Amino acid sequence: MPLDASRNSLVLPLLGLLVEQPAHAYDLTTRLRTRYGHLSVTRSTVTSLLKALERAGLVAAGVPERVGNRPPRTAYEPTEAGVADLRRRVEQGLRDGPAASADFVMAVAYLGILPADHAASILDTRAARLDRELPALRETPDGVAEAHMLEAAYWATVVAAEAGWVRTLAARIRSHDIDWPGAHPGDAAGSGA
Repeated sequence: MPLDASRNSLVLPLLGLLVEQPAHAYDLTTRLRTRYGHLSVTRSTVTSLLKALERAGLVAAGVPERVGNRPPRTAYEPTEAGVADLRRRVEQGLRDGPAASADFVMAVAYLGILPADHAASILDTRAARLDRELPALRETPDGVAEAHMLEAAYWATVVAAEAGWVRTLAARIRSHDIDWPGAHPGDAAGSGA
């Protein structure tokens, strides 16, 4: 774990899961493993991160509760600062995350925390950035056989596919094809929760 716990890649999904539902470390560890099998997650890491996030004012601990013979467990919930930090992390992952990266995937997972128009605008900006990266990826250096540059063709295909997917997602958000949080009266999840 980095010395600065806020840089840990698990912070974004932890905050996202807590926005969905307050939880204790054991529950969060299980939900992270279930939803994101590609992430390396231990309960000790989740517990350490929750304590660091609490010290930073991003989550608040509830009163420890005992269920049956189990040890008391402390449920955490995000503070206003935690929700704002989650929004910032989602925007950053969408805007700056490399193509096909875990940072981008985690940001997409919690895109609904942003207002729909803002989310679509950031996605449009990302697609335009990816389009600008494509020409350099498609260039083959003089004198290098195609067989020695297959990874460049693969990567150009991945970046082009992501740009297309991002554009389609932005269009679906704008057309209300996706039932967006906060789009209905009384639903606060995407409007500032």
